[in-house]
Amino acid sequence: MHSHALRLVTGVLCLGIAACGGEKNATPAGPPAGALRVDDARAGTVKGRVSFEGAPPPNAPVKISADATCMRANASGMTFENFVVTDGGLDNVFVYVKDGLGNYYFDVPAEPVKLDQQGCRYVPHVLGARVGQPIEISNSDDTLHNVHAVANVNREFNFGQPIKGQKNIKTFTAREVMVPLKCDVHGWMQAFAGILDHPYFAVTSNGGKFQLKNLPAGTYTVEAWHEKLPAQTQTVTIGEKASKDVSFTFKM
Repeated sequence: MHSHALRLVTGVLCLGIAACGGEKNATPAGPPAGALRVDDARAGTVKGRVSFEGAPPPNAPVKISADATCMRANASGMTFENFVVTDGGLDNVFVYVKDGLGNYYFDVPAEPVKLDQQGCRYVPHVLGARVGQPIEISNSDDTLHNVHAVANVNREFNFGQPIKGQKNIKTFTAREVMVPLKCDVHGWMQAFAGILDHPYFAVTSNGGKFQLKNLPAGTYTVEAWHEKLPAQTQTVTIGEKASKDVSFTFKM
């Protein structure tokens, strides 16, 4: 291993130790007095599509020549993932209920959300998790990565993963949309995590499609967030056992 890589390993491991608070699991306080539970038999669904108007800007190429592992994994080259548009639908948009849930309470899932590093990319590029839910972060590449969460509300963390197959568990203790994650070794690697205290979020895929299931009747503010474009919000009212279609359109 070159001396530069050794210094990077040492640095990110030291940072990981200094930020070890990210390893602590958030302990749910339990339902507050007067908390409501969702009746699944009476809940509805908000679904729809996020579109992009016009021709999306091209994703810039990534310079990966400094790492042979990254070059082998991307023999035909690599581009950034800023704009993923299929049949006019914009993927990697984080759609979530921003406001309106009132006193509803939701148990925190024990099953981890998974974030991997594959081919010198974060997979997935955009993800959602619950406050206190474990996030399993893996390195599937035979090269050094580090995971640096640049949080504003939550505690920042930065740790190294020099070994292929290495896994670490992290949690976030507060709601925050969005938390950028980056690799300081490979400057193009970036992901975004939406951390919420409820389960009503989705990341658009398959041409901008999304679905928010088991939503109780009510009036909500739904937001669509994209990494390069201003967020959009809509007010949505849904009745019991109803399905409501919602559409967002982004443009430059």
